[in-house]
Amino acid sequence: MKHITKWFIATLIGAATLSVSCVDPVKFGNSFLEKAPGTGDMTQDTIFGKADYARAFLWNTYSKLYYGLATNWNEVDGKMNTGMFEVLSDCWHSHNSWDGINRKYYSGAYKASDEDDGNDTRFGYTKENCWQAIRASWIFIENVGRVPDMDDAEKARLSAEAKVIIASRYFDLFRHLGGLPLVEKAYDVQAVYELPRGTAEATANYIVDLLDQAAGVLPWDLGTDDANWQGRFTKAAAMGLKCKVLLFAASPLFNDNDAYCTEPPQDAVTNHQVWYGAYNQEWWNRCWQACHDFFEELQKNQFYALIQANGVTSKDYREAYNKAYFTREVNTELLISTRIIGKYNSDWWYYWGEWVTFGGYTPTLEFMKMFPMADGKPFTDAYLADGSQPFFTNNDFNQPLRDPRLYETMLVNGAAYGDHAAELWQGGRENISDTEKETGQTATGFRLYKFFKEGKGSLNGKYLEWPYLRLSEIYLIYAEALLKAKNNLPEAIKQVDVVRKRVGLGGLEESNPGKNLTTNADALLEEILRERACELGLEDVRLFDMVRYKRADLFKKQLHGLRIYRNDGGGNKPWSGTSGNSGEFPNKPSQFKYEPFAIGNSSRAWWTNFSPKWYLSAFPPSEVNKNYGLTQNPGWN
Repeated sequence: MKHITKWFIATLIGAATLSVSCVDPVKFGNSFLEKAPGTGDMTQDTIFGKADYARAFLWNTYSKLYYGLATNWNEVDGKMNTGMFEVLSDCWHSHNSWDGINRKYYSGAYKASDEDDGNDTRFGYTKENCWQAIRASWIFIENVGRVPDMDDAEKARLSAEAKVIIASRYFDLFRHLGGLPLVEKAYDVQAVYELPRGTAEATANYIVDLLDQAAGVLPWDLGTDDANWQGRFTKAAAMGLKCKVLLFAASPLFNDNDAYCTEPPQDAVTNHQVWYGAYNQEWWNRCWQACHDFFEELQKNQFYALIQANGVTSKDYREAYNKAYFTREVNTELLISTRIIGKYNSDWWYYWGEWVTFGGYTPTLEFMKMFPMADGKPFTDAYLADGSQPFFTNNDFNQPLRDPRLYETMLVNGAAYGDHAAELWQGGRENISDTEKETGQTATGFRLYKFFKEGKGSLNGKYLEWPYLRLSEIYLIYAEALLKAKNNLPEAIKQVDVVRKRVGLGGLEESNPGKNLTTNADALLEEILRERACELGLEDVRLFDMVRYKRADLFKKQLHGLRIYRNDGGGNKPWSGTSGNSGEFPNKPSQFKYEPFAIGNSSRAWWTNFSPKWYLSAFPPSEVNKNYGLTQNPGWN
């Protein structure tokens, strides 16, 4: 067996010296991960010779957790050169021609060597701070025991937090690549580094075991310290992440009688590094058990709960949902959130606003249709006929017709937007010519709203967290596990209804009387996946749902936008009310014509030529070719 590659050694060795910036103060709460830069070096003996330094070393390791928004020009924060995973799904489309999504994925040009040569691929094996976080966490675990002014209880707790960091970073790699080399210590310079790629089963079990160890030590919640320490891992975080890991591990991508891809090379298939070799029901049973255990602890310990509306209007429900994914303060729904230094409008935050306006994250018509009506009944194409109202009664944003989450996820025609109703029709203020040309942030007839609101100015002064794991997702994971492990469809529906109720929607079964959801498992699964897309839009869920269920049908499906035309004799020009206040109520157009169109600009190659090899990414060939046991994923030569 060849020794592991040099970059891997450099990442994993216990360094003789560490930058003092690793032990500068790190603030939690609203300022979590804010720290001043430092200079000079400190040895491990110095860092682990004082509790304050050791704590700060771990706090700095938190800064290497995954953060989902593209925020800067570098290989980690640039996210596929301004892209996001969800824009590879059927819910979003990028009209930014120069991002990695268009250049590598929509074009079909992605190849294994791009993992060596580029910084715009989906998730680089060596380029995402994963191994740096894993290395630092193991260094902490192995050295915290010698800190003289820290009691044993705190040492155990902080070590447990480090184990969750390792588990989360392994999961980030696992869902893109499958089985991985399993690092179980911080290697020193004299060690022999023989770490071949582990099986998919061993990798999943490794992650779960770390989370089990951590859950046995960590407090369930942060209690009264939540405001100051929000962002630190808890028992609830570890147990919740275990549910999420096992959901992915139990799904057909790995857990099936057939491997997902038959294209060469097949070494990873033969070695069970990208599947288990056969279907095993026990994976679903384990996922169910993890969810069952989580909710037993939740019932016993409380603290975490879905954020509920203060009233029964659509506005009330929107505000509750907004707080759930967007707000840090007093957020009982966040199990894991990650952050980047500073408030929006810092220099590094400038890019997120710019890239949105370039059209990098435009919602599709298919996604819009997933959101039900306000009473919970499905949206149908009848609402797009001439004279119909798909969004608001008489185009009045005070009378919304749809699931409140729709308006928090995407900007639609007639929605409240600053001092006017959003004009997304052809020639309207928010859509001067974008849809006709298929360019810019209104290229599909909709705009991104989630994580962006009404533009850059509306975000100034805010800390934008990344909701890595929310309680609502655990309810939906439990629903899927009840379906797949227990075939308990009525109980699965109850879990989905908990999430729907928070935004005022009727129950899933009564809202879909023709689908026989209490007896039709396939129909119920589709509803659970649709509900996950609506509840967790742009939170790195939809793409991985398509991947884990090997949904080639969705990857190959032609996607659409919606052109909107004024149909009241006003032409395609912005409305000018008699008071001169363009578009303000009650002086507004109220009749529109809706025209679905097939997205053609930057169309996706796999709409006509899809291969299952796209489900997982390639490893860098330079690493595979060093022959230390890192096999390439199927389809990527």
